[in-house]
Amino acid sequence: MAKEQLEVLNALDVAKTQWYHFTAIIIAGMGFFTDAYDLFCISLVTKLLGRIYYHVEGAAKPGSLPPNVSAAVNGVALVGTLAGQLFFGWLGDKLGRKRVYGLTLMLMVLCSVCSGLSLGHDAKAVMSTLCFFRFWLGFGIGGDYPLSATIMSEYASKKTRGAFIAAVFAMQGFGILAGGIFAIIMSSVFEAKYSAPAYQVDPIASTIPQADYLWRIIVMVGALPAALTYYWRMKMPETARYTALVAKNAKQAASDMSKVLQVDIEAETQKIEKLDGQPASSFGLFSSKFLRRHGLHLLGTASTWFLLDIAFYSQNLFQKDIFSAIGWIPPAKTMNAVQEVYRIARAQTLIALCSTVPGYWFTVAFIDKIGRFAIQLMGFFFMTVFMFAIAIPYKHWTHSENRIGFVVMYSFTFFFANFGPNATTFVVPAEIFPARLRSTCHGISAASGKLGAIVGAFGFLYLAQNQDKAKADAGYPAGIGVRNSLIVLGVVNLLGLLFTFLVPESKGKSLEEMSGENEVEEQ
Repeated sequence: MAKEQLEVLNALDVAKTQWYHFTAIIIAGMGFFTDAYDLFCISLVTKLLGRIYYHVEGAAKPGSLPPNVSAAVNGVALVGTLAGQLFFGWLGDKLGRKRVYGLTLMLMVLCSVCSGLSLGHDAKAVMSTLCFFRFWLGFGIGGDYPLSATIMSEYASKKTRGAFIAAVFAMQGFGILAGGIFAIIMSSVFEAKYSAPAYQVDPIASTIPQADYLWRIIVMVGALPAALTYYWRMKMPETARYTALVAKNAKQAASDMSKVLQVDIEAETQKIEKLDGQPASSFGLFSSKFLRRHGLHLLGTASTWFLLDIAFYSQNLFQKDIFSAIGWIPPAKTMNAVQEVYRIARAQTLIALCSTVPGYWFTVAFIDKIGRFAIQLMGFFFMTVFMFAIAIPYKHWTHSENRIGFVVMYSFTFFFANFGPNATTFVVPAEIFPARLRSTCHGISAASGKLGAIVGAFGFLYLAQNQDKAKADAGYPAGIGVRNSLIVLGVVNLLGLLFTFLVPESKGKSLEEMSGENEVEEQ
């Protein structure tokens, strides 16, 4: 087998880091910014919605969303994301990355704004509207996963590709911080302007009527940064790899990249025709050839993402308990509605600042030095260790004098999720599949992850309930308890470590080398 590489692709592979790389990171990253902002804010908003719409006369504790409503509000966006990943992943390979890219962003902006508007005043109407628009918001966000990863991998040079794709994903960290900081500012403004007594003093007056505006403002502002990048998204040229290898238009690819890289690139029409006749450029997703070449790779990327997200999304369940246990968040009845938003936002922003955000940027810094495989293996290994270290002596951590140790262990688990599989499972599927199936395969891997997220967020909501039905949360059946749930999570991380061995290392190699698209059979 001889290797033939098109000049335009080679130019991208060896390009020095330039300004357009950074603009691409910002433009592609804004979808993830919105994604993280939205997922972050909904946990603040659900508490407030419970107080506003599910207040029970004479109850000792403030109103909270019934389990089925809470599951719907949180779950519907995840289901939407899963559907969007599959649909837009497939569409990105059919129509081209660029043509679909503006569509996902518009959908996110529109649905972010609409989820803050609700038709009607009663709880049912508000929740139904919120769920409807959150599904479509998730659908748009889902499309952004395969498209952003694929666009960034196809634009980047082979030396820095891992860092650039990881940087797009790391914009989630900024989304989380922005969500937290904005919620802190808005709740402080509302608290200063409309002060209210604590719930235990006056249950009715503790939730001010204006609080209904607070959650809407928080939810809607997430649309702003995404809307601002729409124009730039539309101006980005189609990636050269799609134009040359999938659309077979060498001239267009050369002229687009000549503008971007500011060098002259010749169009090699004959070379494209030569590559086009090769067996590597003709098999489909459901062919035995794909199965032979990439079947295990797809199983590897999909299973590791699935297992990671089970652990990653179930963490949110323990977050509330952890904050209450350390005393960062006082009991709900001692605060009014707006104070509660402020307290939760402050606690979550602190966790994000200390463990989540640094983890992402550690990956960006090291992924092209030590490679994807090593980072993913190390991440799963430490997540397993810290999960078991929290779970086995769980009784010990529940005593108030040990709570600082508990938070440290907990933070480390999330630091190693982000400096580990949370970032690498996003990077690798964008690098190891052929151009004409790249977006689809990334979408399948990401959707498999979202399936894990649904298992993590809901399976564990029921699993982690107390074994004694009387002590379980209102409306839930008895579960296996938090300690046993944590042990299950440790085992899930261990499985993730084992499945990592199916994923190939792509550090420093060109995309065509990884997918075999540059192989030409000797005549």
